[in-house]
Amino acid sequence: MLFNRSRAESYMRACDVDVLIATAPVSVTYFTDYACWIDPLMKEYMMSPGAPAHIGQAFAVYPKEGDPAFICSSALMAVNAMNLWVKDLRCYGASGADFSLPASELPAGEQRIYDLLAAAPSYVTPAEALAAVITDRGLSSARIGFESDDVPGERYKAVCQALPRADFRNCSNLIRLIRAVKTRDEIDMLTRAAEISEVAAMEAFTLATTGKSIRPCIDHYRTRISELGADMDHFAYGYHGMGIATEPDCILREKFVEYVDWGCVYGKCYSDTGTTLALRPLSTEMQRRFDALRACMDASAAAIRPGVKASEVRIPMQEVMTQHGITDTFPHGHGLGLEVRGYPIVVPDNGLRIRDDCIDVSSDLPLEEDMIVNLEAPLFMPGVGSLHIEESFLVTADGNRPLVAQERRMPVIPG
Repeated sequence: MLFNRSRAESYMRACDVDVLIATAPVSVTYFTDYACWIDPLMKEYMMSPGAPAHIGQAFAVYPKEGDPAFICSSALMAVNAMNLWVKDLRCYGASGADFSLPASELPAGEQRIYDLLAAAPSYVTPAEALAAVITDRGLSSARIGFESDDVPGERYKAVCQALPRADFRNCSNLIRLIRAVKTRDEIDMLTRAAEISEVAAMEAFTLATTGKSIRPCIDHYRTRISELGADMDHFAYGYHGMGIATEPDCILREKFVEYVDWGCVYGKCYSDTGTTLALRPLSTEMQRRFDALRACMDASAAAIRPGVKASEVRIPMQEVMTQHGITDTFPHGHGLGLEVRGYPIVVPDNGLRIRDDCIDVSSDLPLEEDMIVNLEAPLFMPGVGSLHIEESFLVTADGNRPLVAQERRMPVIPG
């Protein structure tokens, strides 16, 4: 299970809310394990010309007491919810399915979906379906944490009108904080994603050849992660030290020394890592700069432990780089999970607050056990080349450990 139930319930007690309602596709996935490729992509105007560019609306409902529920954005996509741990499954709108022919006998799980489609439309609108779930649980007058940041105004208004006695509170940032500490299942998926990504990339780099395109490396990475059960997220590279590229073709020159950064998605979880790819040993000056990046990463990793603020992990990175006379760079870090970036964000304290109607805390979050921290130290030198080191760490009870083995002590030099 991705959902950290104990953490969510602890926050619900502290914030005095009776139920949490997730609305964004990634949050719905987190709360239920449901995922459908089209949910973040299908917009209203794609089926109804002239309509807004809003995506279909799903809801995940988690009450402090009682059973959770999932409201699917499309009846014909509900089959993807067949094996969820959340058992109360509802849809809105007509299914559009033809029931004129007699159905064969179905196993219990499949029969459940069949019955759901046959009953559609039980509810006409998402607000109506959500109101029914809330009312069934006796929560129509409850304090409701509602993830409203990305919900169109007219939809939010319809939900409020359908539950006029409820006390709605935006919980968008609260949900992000819940997601920051991983369950064992999510850690396992993140670990496997990182393992697959590392194996595929190291194989791909053996194809890097002077005078040839970098595309065979990327194609091998894409094919290999697929063979190992993952999907492509990104494979990026430095382009003459001028920045991070994915689109322009890059011919690997003899003096090629560049940033490479790659990642995949496994079981809904992301990997994200990087290193330096060089076609020959580094010059003395480039080696000095790479060694500075390595030292800054080591200093930062040594600071990762529960209770340390995110900015305190970043401070030694900048101190080491400054000691080496390198100031035009931005080493930093970030969380990792169902999105390629999330809390905690390892940057200098910006004085901002992470706040909504439920929580109000410093953006400089203290690290907690079972957070994932990605540290990355890139350096771009336009017209010369670029360097990079990026590694993933799991925060443990007494410090940290690498999420997987990642060799970043020297650049990758094929052959």
